[in-house]
Formats: sequence, C-alpha cells, structure tokens
Amino acid sequence: MDVFVIGQAVHEPAARIGGKRLEEIVFDVAHAALADAAVSRREIDHVTIAGCDELDGRSISSMLLAAPAGAQLRDEMKCTDSGLTGLCLEAMRIESGIFDLGLLVSWSKPSTAPLEDVMRMRCEPFYTRPVGLNMTITDGLFAQAAGEKYGFDEFSADEAVLDAYRRAGANPRGMRHSVPGVEAIATSPYVAAPLRQAHQAPITDGAVAMVCCSERWLKRNPRARPLARVAGIGWRNEEYDLGANRLTSLNAFTNALSDALRMAGLAKPSDLDLIELDSQTGFHELAFRAALNGNAPAAISTSGGAFAQNPYFCTGLINAAEAILQLSDGAGPIQIPGIKKAAAHGSHGFAQQGNVAVVLERV
Repeated sequence: MDVFVIGQAVHEPAARIGGKRLEEIVFDVAHAALADAAVSRREIDHVTIAGCDELDGRSISSMLLAAPAGAQLRDEMKCTDSGLTGLCLEAMRIESGIFDLGLLVSWSKPSTAPLEDVMRMRCEPFYTRPVGLNMTITDGLFAQAAGEKYGFDEFSADEAVLDAYRRAGANPRGMRHSVPGVEAIATSPYVAAPLRQAHQAPITDGAVAMVCCSERWLKRNPRARPLARVAGIGWRNEEYDLGANRLTSLNAFTNALSDALRMAGLAKPSDLDLIELDSQTGFHELAFRAALNGNAPAAISTSGGAFAQNPYFCTGLINAAEAILQLSDGAGPIQIPGIKKAAAHGSHGFAQQGNVAVVLERV
C-alpha cells in the first residue's frame, strides 16, 4: 500500500478526563495531529472518524463530534467497530486514489457510559441478556477455555499481568500505574473464574488522531516528514455464539494478522520486529502469544499495551501510534534500536469476536 502517516497525537490518558467535554477532547487531539504533520485543516480533503455511539452515551454521536474532529465541509466517513478498523478504512480511502490527505480521529470515554453497561446491551436479547452475560463473563469463559487448550493457568496470568505492568511503567505516555505485587494480583477477587479483577487491564479515557497521505501527495510536498508507511491491513470476525472452538481457535486473530502480513509481503509474524497486542487481560496476553505458535516477533507489546492506557474502543489505534513512534525513533525510553517493521493489533466484541491487524514499515 502507498499510504503514509505523517503526523499523530495521543491525548493524555486518565481514568476519567473530567475537565473537558468530549468535544474538547476530540478537537484537541485532532488539532495536535495536524500540528504534528505541519498541515492545516483546510489542506485535508477528507476525515475518517472512529467512534461508538453507545460508549459516547448518545445516538449518532458524529452529529456532535464530526466538526470537532475536523470534518466540517469535508468528506466524512465513520467507522463503528474499533479505532484500528478506522485506520484500515482510512488506508483504503487513500488507496482508492480519490483522496490524498486525510485526518483519522478516534476516541473513547468509558467513564461517561460505563463499558459493562454498554456491553450488556449488546447481548442477544432473548437468551444471553437474561442470563446476565457481559464482557467480564465472556472473558472468563475465554480464560478458562484458552487455558485448558494452551496449558496455562491463573498463576501464569498473574505473571503475565506483572510483566505487562512493568513494561507499561517504562512508557512515559501511559498511566504509570503502580506495579502490583504478584500476591496482590493472585489474591484479588474473582470476577469470572479463573479471571480475577487484577487480571484485567484498567479502563481509561483517551483519544488518538493521525494524519495520513498518499504517495503522490508526498511527491508534491517534499518537505513533509513521513513517520511510517502502512504496508498491510487485515480484519476478521468470529461467529457470535461462544462455543468451545469459537473461544479457543483464535482464528480471527491469526487470520487477520496473516492477511496483513501477506499484503505487506511478509511470510510470518517473526518477520516483524514488534507487535503491539490488544491484551485486555493477562489470559489474553498468554493466548495471543501461544497463537503465534513459535513465530512471535522479537518484541511484544513494548509499550505495555492496555496496561499502559486502555480507552477500550481505540486501544488498537493507540497500539498503532506506539508502533509508529518506534518506527520513527520517537518512542523515548522504550525505543527499540534499528526497528524496521511493526504490527498493531486491535480487538472488539465479546471474547475478541473481531480482530484487526495493521503492518507498518519504517520510511
């Protein structure tokens, strides 16, 4: 693909961003991304927004948020699956040849509309909703099934969480959560056995924006500074029903990643220098690593992933932003020397029903 990221911005995360309206958060991150790219809003020819009406606590939230995202009097398209799906949509819009310079903006403020309240409403209304199924319970079902298949238990998840917090603690762009002791993790309350409360990545508020362009735009603007090239994209959705195979196969994850690698001309995940995984729990981290089947890149989730910051809807796009910082030598104290190829992963839905992967390259 001939799509490049020339600027980006990530809003400072918080458990609750209480001093700003959502419109202000979106405006600030969009403005910062344009400034990072050294372009003005009048120069862009389209805007892609990625947001969730339910998590925004309002119907058709783009009616209020499109303008702060920079879309007034610009061609606008909205993605509702996840922030990283928004990057796929943005890349396809530019690759179509119709557009040359675009702004992608994604946000999530779960402190306004609690995530579990939203997810319960996404259950099938006649069977699973009365049972009380929610995201935590489906993650617990996944943890139990994946642990049995891949041979790990909650004690392994304790160590995986501890390792994630240590990595996140070195990331200056994260929440800098205090690193819990393994005993504190292991004795935290069960939320859906074998999943404990401390196995879950803390939910945060946040937002992210990127400025993307075509190769022909770069040729017309030689002073522009590309941060990374989008080399491959892929996404897959699993079936809705939570049967044993659906919970343990991780087909959507492996196939989405394979599609993105193939488009980028890479044979296997180990051809990457880094992958940033969307691991919402310690069990997810272990399962995704196991699904890589010995072909993992040298570095996995150097940023700390969701344990650094976790604005749920756009965590996958935050992963892409971290990968781009690595590829442009802007990752600071967690910089990987000589990195050339990286991938970002995002997931959404019950027990990661949907998975998205984007492969990025150094320019």
